[in-house]
Amino acid sequence: MSGIAREQADCFAALTLGNLTRRWPWKPGHVVHGPDDLVPPDRRHPAFYGSYDWHSCVHGWWQVLQLLRSVPDLSHAQAIVDLADTTLTAQALSGEVAAFEREGAATFERPYGWAWALALHQEAGQHSQGWAEAIAPLATLLAGRMRAYLITLSHPLRQGAHGNSAFAMLLAHHWAEGRDAELAATIERRASQWFGRDRDCQAWEPDGDAFLSPALIEAALMARILPRTDFVAWCDAFLPRAGEGKPQTLFDPVVPPDRDDATMVHLDGLNLSRAWCWRRIADALGDRHLVSARAQDAARAHLEQSLPHLDDSYMGGHWLATFALLALGGEL
Repeated sequence: MSGIAREQADCFAALTLGNLTRRWPWKPGHVVHGPDDLVPPDRRHPAFYGSYDWHSCVHGWWQVLQLLRSVPDLSHAQAIVDLADTTLTAQALSGEVAAFEREGAATFERPYGWAWALALHQEAGQHSQGWAEAIAPLATLLAGRMRAYLITLSHPLRQGAHGNSAFAMLLAHHWAEGRDAELAATIERRASQWFGRDRDCQAWEPDGDAFLSPALIEAALMARILPRTDFVAWCDAFLPRAGEGKPQTLFDPVVPPDRDDATMVHLDGLNLSRAWCWRRIADALGDRHLVSARAQDAARAHLEQSLPHLDDSYMGGHWLATFALLALGGEL
Protein backbone atom coordinates (compact mmCIF):
# COMPACT_ATOMS: atom_id res chain seq x y z
CA MET A 1 0.00 0.00 0.00
CA SER A 2 1.50 3.33 -1.04
CA GLY A 3 1.11 6.59 0.78
CA ILE A 4 0.71 5.48 4.40
CA ALA A 5 3.48 5.28 6.98
CA ARG A 6 3.43 2.69 9.75
CA GLU A 7 2.94 5.35 12.42
CA GLN A 8 -0.06 6.70 10.55
CA ALA A 9 -1.44 3.19 10.08
CA ASP A 10 -1.09 2.59 13.81
CA CYS A 11 -3.10 5.73 14.50
CA PHE A 12 -5.84 4.63 12.10
CA ALA A 13 -5.96 1.16 13.64
CA ALA A 14 -6.09 2.49 17.21
CA LEU A 15 -8.87 4.92 16.33
CA THR A 16 -11.01 2.28 14.65
CA LEU A 17 -10.38 -0.54 17.11
CA GLY A 18 -11.74 1.70 19.84
CA ASN A 19 -14.99 2.04 17.91
CA LEU A 20 -15.60 -1.52 16.70
CA THR A 21 -16.76 -2.60 20.16
CA ARG A 22 -18.30 0.71 21.25
CA ARG A 23 -22.03 0.08 21.57
CA TRP A 24 -23.23 3.62 22.34
CA PRO A 25 -24.28 5.93 20.85
CA TRP A 26 -26.09 3.73 18.33
CA LYS A 27 -28.07 4.72 15.26
CA PRO A 28 -29.99 1.53 14.43
CA GLY A 29 -31.82 2.32 11.18
CA HIS A 30 -34.29 -0.53 11.68
CA VAL A 31 -38.05 -0.67 11.24
CA VAL A 32 -39.52 -1.37 14.68
CA HIS A 33 -42.65 -3.55 14.68
CA GLY A 34 -43.09 -3.79 18.42
CA PRO A 35 -41.36 -3.67 21.80
CA ASP A 36 -39.57 -6.96 21.19
CA ASP A 37 -37.61 -5.25 18.42
CA LEU A 38 -36.13 -2.75 20.89
CA VAL A 39 -32.95 -4.59 21.81
CA PRO A 40 -29.35 -3.44 22.43
CA PRO A 41 -27.03 -3.22 19.43
CA ASP A 42 -25.03 -6.36 20.21
CA ARG A 43 -28.22 -8.42 20.37
CA ARG A 44 -29.45 -7.18 17.02
CA HIS A 45 -25.99 -7.34 15.42
CA PRO A 46 -23.67 -9.84 17.10
CA ALA A 47 -20.70 -8.93 14.87
CA PHE A 48 -21.25 -5.36 13.66
CA TYR A 49 -22.71 -3.56 16.66
CA GLY A 50 -20.14 -0.81 17.24
CA SER A 51 -19.12 2.43 15.56
CA TYR A 52 -22.45 4.30 15.78
CA ASP A 53 -24.12 2.55 12.82
CA TRP A 54 -23.92 -0.77 11.04
CA HIS A 55 -22.13 0.31 7.88
CA SER A 56 -19.44 2.23 9.79
CA CYS A 57 -18.67 -0.89 11.80
CA VAL A 58 -18.47 -2.99 8.65
CA HIS A 59 -16.10 -0.68 6.82
CA GLY A 60 -14.13 -0.20 10.04
CA TRP A 61 -13.48 -3.94 9.93
CA TRP A 62 -12.49 -3.65 6.26
CA GLN A 63 -10.04 -0.94 7.25
CA VAL A 64 -8.30 -2.77 10.08
CA LEU A 65 -8.07 -6.03 8.13
CA GLN A 66 -6.48 -4.22 5.21
CA LEU A 67 -4.00 -2.51 7.53
CA LEU A 68 -3.22 -5.88 9.09
CA ARG A 69 -2.45 -7.35 5.68
CA SER A 70 -0.61 -4.49 4.04
CA VAL A 71 1.36 -2.65 6.72
CA PRO A 72 4.41 -4.54 8.04
CA ASP A 73 5.02 -4.48 11.80
CA LEU A 74 1.67 -2.87 12.56
CA SER A 75 1.66 -2.29 16.32
CA HIS A 76 -1.98 -3.30 16.68
CA ALA A 77 -1.73 -6.43 14.52
CA GLN A 78 -2.29 -8.93 17.34
CA ALA A 79 -5.16 -6.89 18.77
CA ILE A 80 -6.86 -6.95 15.36
CA VAL A 81 -6.40 -10.71 15.01
CA ASP A 82 -7.64 -11.40 18.54
CA LEU A 83 -10.75 -9.27 18.10
CA ALA A 84 -11.51 -10.71 14.66
CA ASP A 85 -11.16 -14.27 15.98
CA THR A 86 -13.81 -13.60 18.62
CA THR A 87 -16.09 -11.40 16.48
CA LEU A 88 -16.03 -12.59 12.86
CA THR A 89 -17.32 -16.04 13.76
CA ALA A 90 -19.87 -18.25 12.05
CA GLN A 91 -22.25 -17.85 15.00
CA ALA A 92 -22.03 -14.06 15.05
CA LEU A 93 -22.42 -13.79 11.28
CA SER A 94 -25.45 -16.07 11.33
CA GLY A 95 -26.96 -13.47 13.65
CA GLU A 96 -26.18 -10.79 11.08
CA VAL A 97 -27.94 -12.82 8.39
CA ALA A 98 -30.93 -13.20 10.70
CA ALA A 99 -31.05 -9.42 11.19
CA PHE A 100 -31.31 -8.94 7.43
CA GLU A 101 -34.01 -11.59 7.14
CA ARG A 102 -36.28 -9.92 9.68
CA GLU A 103 -39.60 -8.48 8.58
CA GLY A 104 -39.07 -4.98 7.25
CA ALA A 105 -35.31 -5.40 6.75
CA ALA A 106 -35.35 -5.90 2.97
CA THR A 107 -33.98 -2.40 2.39
CA PHE A 108 -31.86 -2.11 5.53
CA GLU A 109 -28.46 -0.62 4.60
CA ARG A 110 -29.30 -0.57 0.86
CA PRO A 111 -27.03 -0.12 -1.03
CA TYR A 112 -24.14 1.41 0.93
CA GLY A 113 -23.91 -1.11 3.75
CA TRP A 114 -24.45 -3.98 1.34
CA ALA A 115 -21.51 -2.84 -0.76
CA TRP A 116 -19.23 -2.44 2.25
CA ALA A 117 -20.14 -5.95 3.43
CA LEU A 118 -19.01 -7.28 0.06
CA ALA A 119 -15.80 -5.25 0.33
CA LEU A 120 -15.19 -6.70 3.80
CA HIS A 121 -15.71 -10.24 2.51
CA GLN A 122 -13.27 -9.51 -0.32
CA GLU A 123 -10.63 -8.28 2.15
CA ALA A 124 -11.24 -11.11 4.62
CA GLY A 125 -10.54 -13.52 1.80
CA GLN A 126 -6.98 -12.21 1.66
CA HIS A 127 -6.39 -13.64 5.15
CA SER A 128 -6.00 -17.27 6.17
CA GLN A 129 -7.86 -17.25 9.48
CA GLY A 130 -11.27 -18.31 8.16
CA TRP A 131 -12.99 -14.96 8.62
CA ALA A 132 -14.11 -14.93 4.98
CA GLU A 133 -15.87 -18.27 5.40
CA ALA A 134 -17.85 -16.86 8.30
CA ILE A 135 -18.83 -13.75 6.34
CA ALA A 136 -19.67 -15.65 3.13
CA PRO A 137 -23.39 -16.33 3.88
CA LEU A 138 -24.00 -12.64 4.54
CA ALA A 139 -22.08 -11.66 1.39
CA THR A 140 -24.07 -14.13 -0.70
CA LEU A 141 -27.37 -12.81 0.66
CA LEU A 142 -26.46 -9.17 0.03
CA ALA A 143 -24.99 -9.84 -3.41
CA GLY A 144 -28.32 -11.35 -4.42
CA ARG A 145 -30.16 -8.33 -3.06
CA MET A 146 -27.79 -5.98 -4.84
CA ARG A 147 -28.32 -7.74 -8.15
CA ALA A 148 -32.11 -7.67 -7.80
CA TYR A 149 -32.05 -4.03 -6.72
CA LEU A 150 -29.96 -2.90 -9.68
CA ILE A 151 -32.18 -4.81 -12.10
CA THR A 152 -35.33 -3.22 -10.66
CA LEU A 153 -34.06 0.32 -10.07
CA SER A 154 -35.33 2.62 -12.82
CA HIS A 155 -32.85 5.48 -12.41
CA PRO A 156 -29.50 5.80 -10.63
CA LEU A 157 -29.25 7.74 -7.39
CA ARG A 158 -26.88 10.61 -8.05
CA GLN A 159 -26.40 11.92 -4.54
CA GLY A 160 -23.47 12.58 -2.27
CA ALA A 161 -24.39 10.21 0.54
CA HIS A 162 -25.29 6.61 1.30
CA GLY A 163 -27.79 6.07 -1.50
CA ASN A 164 -25.29 6.81 -4.28
CA SER A 165 -25.57 4.10 -6.92
CA ALA A 166 -22.12 4.43 -8.48
CA PHE A 167 -20.28 4.00 -5.18
CA ALA A 168 -22.15 0.81 -4.31
CA MET A 169 -21.64 -0.51 -7.84
CA LEU A 170 -17.90 0.18 -7.67
CA LEU A 171 -17.44 -1.77 -4.44
CA ALA A 172 -19.77 -4.57 -5.51
CA HIS A 173 -18.03 -4.98 -8.87
CA HIS A 174 -14.68 -5.44 -7.14
CA TRP A 175 -16.21 -8.29 -5.13
CA ALA A 176 -18.17 -9.80 -8.02
CA GLU A 177 -15.29 -10.22 -10.47
CA GLY A 178 -14.35 -13.88 -10.37
CA ARG A 179 -17.14 -14.68 -7.89
CA ASP A 180 -20.50 -13.69 -9.32
CA ALA A 181 -20.53 -13.25 -13.07
CA GLU A 182 -24.21 -12.32 -13.10
CA LEU A 183 -23.75 -9.48 -10.61
CA ALA A 184 -20.64 -8.23 -12.41
CA ALA A 185 -22.49 -8.21 -15.73
CA THR A 186 -25.50 -6.45 -14.17
CA ILE A 187 -23.25 -3.69 -12.80
CA GLU A 188 -21.47 -3.26 -16.12
CA ARG A 189 -24.75 -3.12 -18.03
CA ARG A 190 -26.33 -0.62 -15.65
CA ALA A 191 -23.21 1.55 -15.58
CA SER A 192 -23.26 1.71 -19.36
CA GLN A 193 -27.00 2.47 -19.46
CA TRP A 194 -26.97 5.07 -16.70
CA PHE A 195 -23.61 6.78 -17.14
CA GLY A 196 -22.19 5.79 -20.52
CA ARG A 197 -23.69 8.75 -22.41
CA ASP A 198 -23.07 11.41 -19.73
CA ARG A 199 -21.39 14.47 -21.19
CA ASP A 200 -20.09 17.87 -20.02
CA CYS A 201 -20.66 17.39 -16.30
CA GLN A 202 -21.56 20.67 -14.60
CA ALA A 203 -20.72 19.33 -11.12
CA TRP A 204 -23.25 21.32 -9.13
CA GLU A 205 -21.80 20.12 -5.88
CA PRO A 206 -21.18 19.66 -3.07
CA ASP A 207 -24.29 19.27 -1.03
CA GLY A 208 -23.84 20.54 2.50
CA ASP A 209 -23.81 17.02 3.96
CA ALA A 210 -22.16 15.06 1.13
CA PHE A 211 -19.29 12.66 1.64
CA LEU A 212 -19.19 11.49 -1.99
CA SER A 213 -18.82 13.49 -5.19
CA PRO A 214 -21.55 12.31 -7.59
CA ALA A 215 -19.37 13.35 -10.52
CA LEU A 216 -16.08 11.83 -9.41
CA ILE A 217 -17.47 8.59 -8.03
CA GLU A 218 -19.24 8.06 -11.35
CA ALA A 219 -15.92 8.60 -13.12
CA ALA A 220 -14.18 6.20 -10.73
CA LEU A 221 -16.78 3.53 -11.53
CA MET A 222 -16.35 4.00 -15.26
CA ALA A 223 -12.57 3.82 -14.83
CA ARG A 224 -13.08 0.40 -13.30
CA ILE A 225 -15.43 -1.13 -15.86
CA LEU A 226 -14.14 0.39 -19.13
CA PRO A 227 -10.97 -0.52 -21.00
CA ARG A 228 -8.42 2.31 -20.68
CA THR A 229 -8.87 3.67 -24.21
CA ASP A 230 -12.64 3.72 -23.81
CA PHE A 231 -12.38 5.36 -20.41
CA VAL A 232 -10.11 8.13 -21.72
CA ALA A 233 -12.64 8.91 -24.44
CA TRP A 234 -15.53 8.81 -21.95
CA CYS A 235 -13.72 11.02 -19.42
CA ASP A 236 -12.71 13.55 -22.07
CA ALA A 237 -16.39 13.93 -22.92
CA PHE A 238 -17.63 13.83 -19.32
CA LEU A 239 -15.10 16.38 -17.98
CA PRO A 240 -14.03 18.22 -21.14
CA ARG A 241 -12.49 21.18 -19.24
CA ALA A 242 -10.79 19.27 -16.44
CA GLY A 243 -7.40 20.07 -17.93
CA GLU A 244 -8.19 23.73 -17.20
CA GLY A 245 -9.27 22.95 -13.63
CA LYS A 246 -12.97 23.19 -14.43
CA PRO A 247 -15.59 22.70 -13.08
CA GLN A 248 -13.79 24.42 -10.23
CA THR A 249 -16.15 22.87 -7.69
CA LEU A 250 -14.44 19.51 -8.24
CA PHE A 251 -10.98 20.90 -7.59
CA ASP A 252 -11.62 23.00 -4.48
CA PRO A 253 -11.56 21.27 -1.07
CA VAL A 254 -14.32 22.17 1.36
CA VAL A 255 -14.34 22.93 5.09
CA PRO A 256 -17.07 21.53 7.36
CA PRO A 257 -18.75 24.36 9.27
CA ASP A 258 -19.28 22.16 12.35
CA ARG A 259 -17.35 18.94 12.88
CA ASP A 260 -19.52 18.02 15.87
CA ASP A 261 -22.54 17.86 13.57
CA ALA A 262 -23.18 14.29 12.38
CA THR A 263 -23.92 15.31 8.78
CA MET A 264 -21.89 18.49 8.30
CA VAL A 265 -18.74 16.53 9.16
CA HIS A 266 -19.49 14.49 6.05
CA LEU A 267 -17.61 17.19 4.14
CA ASP A 268 -14.33 15.88 5.56
CA GLY A 269 -15.31 12.55 4.06
CA LEU A 270 -16.00 14.31 0.78
CA ASN A 271 -12.46 15.68 0.70
CA LEU A 272 -11.03 12.25 1.40
CA SER A 273 -13.22 10.40 -1.09
CA ARG A 274 -12.50 13.00 -3.76
CA ALA A 275 -8.78 12.49 -3.18
CA TRP A 276 -9.32 8.76 -3.70
CA CYS A 277 -11.38 9.32 -6.86
CA TRP A 278 -8.96 11.84 -8.38
CA ARG A 279 -6.11 9.38 -7.93
CA ARG A 280 -8.09 6.55 -9.50
CA ILE A 281 -8.97 8.81 -12.42
CA ALA A 282 -5.36 9.92 -12.87
CA ASP A 283 -4.14 6.31 -12.84
CA ALA A 284 -6.75 5.33 -15.42
CA LEU A 285 -5.91 8.26 -17.72
CA GLY A 286 -2.17 7.72 -17.54
CA ASP A 287 0.67 10.12 -16.82
CA ARG A 288 0.67 11.71 -20.26
CA HIS A 289 -2.93 12.83 -20.18
CA LEU A 290 -3.50 16.56 -19.68
CA VAL A 291 -5.83 15.96 -16.73
CA SER A 292 -3.60 13.58 -14.82
CA ALA A 293 -1.31 16.13 -13.14
CA ARG A 294 -4.25 18.34 -12.18
CA ALA A 295 -6.05 15.34 -10.77
CA GLN A 296 -3.06 14.41 -8.63
CA ASP A 297 -2.74 18.00 -7.40
CA ALA A 298 -6.43 18.06 -6.52
CA ALA A 299 -6.07 14.78 -4.65
CA ARG A 300 -3.23 16.18 -2.55
CA ALA A 301 -5.13 19.38 -1.78
CA HIS A 302 -8.25 17.53 -0.67
CA LEU A 303 -6.25 15.10 1.45
CA GLU A 304 -4.30 17.87 3.17
CA GLN A 305 -7.54 19.67 4.04
CA SER A 306 -9.11 16.83 6.04
CA LEU A 307 -6.41 14.34 7.04
CA PRO A 308 -5.52 16.33 10.20
CA HIS A 309 -9.16 16.25 11.37
CA LEU A 310 -10.03 12.55 11.48
CA ASP A 311 -10.63 12.50 15.22
CA ASP A 312 -11.75 16.05 15.93
CA SER A 313 -15.09 14.65 17.10
CA TYR A 314 -16.78 11.29 17.48
CA MET A 315 -19.11 12.19 14.62
CA GLY A 316 -16.12 12.01 12.29
CA GLY A 317 -13.84 9.78 14.31
CA HIS A 318 -16.05 6.70 14.04
CA TRP A 319 -15.71 6.50 10.24
CA LEU A 320 -13.32 8.97 8.58
CA ALA A 321 -10.21 6.80 8.90
CA THR A 322 -11.67 4.39 6.35
CA PHE A 323 -11.87 7.09 3.72
CA ALA A 324 -8.45 8.39 4.69
CA LEU A 325 -7.07 4.93 4.03
CA LEU A 326 -8.70 4.90 0.60
CA ALA A 327 -7.22 8.33 -0.16
CA LEU A 328 -3.76 7.10 0.85
CA GLY A 329 -3.83 4.08 -1.42
CA GLY A 330 -6.18 1.54 0.10
CA GLU A 331 -7.13 -1.31 -2.23
CA LEU A 332 -10.75 -1.24 -3.35
